[in-house]
Amino acid sequence: MNSTGSQNTQQIERLTFLLHNIPRLMRKRFEGRDNEHGLSAAQWRLLAWTMKEDGATQARLAELLEIEPISVSRLIDRMEEGGWVERRQGLEDRRIRMVFATPKAREAHKGIKKLVQQVFEEALTGLDEEARAALVSALETIAENLSDSEPICGSVQKAAEEVVSK
Repeated sequence: MNSTGSQNTQQIERLTFLLHNIPRLMRKRFEGRDNEHGLSAAQWRLLAWTMKEDGATQARLAELLEIEPISVSRLIDRMEEGGWVERRQGLEDRRIRMVFATPKAREAHKGIKKLVQQVFEEALTGLDEEARAALVSALETIAENLSDSEPICGSVQKAAEEVVSK
């Protein structure tokens, strides 16, 4: 293998490691914070998706969280016991269970966003605005390259704007 091929292989290996390891490190940092609500990163993710898609079915939440339906059911059980979410029967099909954020969750959402922003700021320390923009652009390109459906950039931008505006 020539030196260019070897460098490319090394870059791909580094990228693979980084794309896998960074979310793990961010979850670890987030969970290491002394958050006043005592929720895990998985519970925060469920809460964030519930705030974004209030009334989503348990199956939809499992899909969004990329976990098994039985796991999301147990997660929702714990969140419901803590007063963070509530399940309601579907209007047209009573077998369907929809999940809604409670007033307690809505109130805590502001503090959650602050904590998430702090973790991201720590992660991006040392990167100026130009480097941050380049990083986001590169990640959007990767996401679009891997997306089987609609372009990701617009939905990423829209989601980011929704998070900032809430």
